[in-house]
Amino acid sequence: MSNPNVGSFLPTTSVWDVSEIYATDVTSPAFKELLVRLYQNLNNMAVSVNTRDAGFYSNQEFVNGQLFFPDPTLTSNTATVARQRQVFRMVVNFGALPNAATKSVNHGITVTPSTSFTRIYGAATNPTSGAYAYVPLPYASTTAVANNIELKVTGTQVTIVTAANYSAYTTSYVVLEYIKS
Repeated sequence: MSNPNVGSFLPTTSVWDVSEIYATDVTSPAFKELLVRLYQNLNNMAVSVNTRDAGFYSNQEFVNGQLFFPDPTLTSNTATVARQRQVFRMVVNFGALPNAATKSVNHGITVTPSTSFTRIYGAATNPTSGAYAYVPLPYASTTAVANNIELKVTGTQVTIVTAANYSAYTTSYVVLEYIKS
């Protein structure tokens, strides 16, 4: 049996014959059926729009449209109803990467014991290398452990640890996605 929960997809071939709409008596059952179908289509569009992953990356907290399964600690015996959990996104403008050091930047998220991070990632740019250079965050070098870049988050800060000199990477962004259960 196939999984019916594979995403929100709307049909793109719904065609409404305008002449039938104009010819339908507004008091007829056919017109009422037309209204029901229009409302259903609008509802389908609203559900799809509301469950998409928005491509909006802000340095302010933003509900990105992702939904996680209900809190697994909730059961039929708990007072709180189990619901899909919203995912929030925030981008931290980290600035330059450090020269074989540790650098921390405040993220501004109010972290509580029920906060769970779902994704922590980013990228850094070296705009002066002539050919330009970019590195993902975190970075795991295939040739030398000393080239690795560690990325971690605490309750108040984003921290990047480099063992090599990455200070030429003057622009770096860290994307934080999290649930507030």
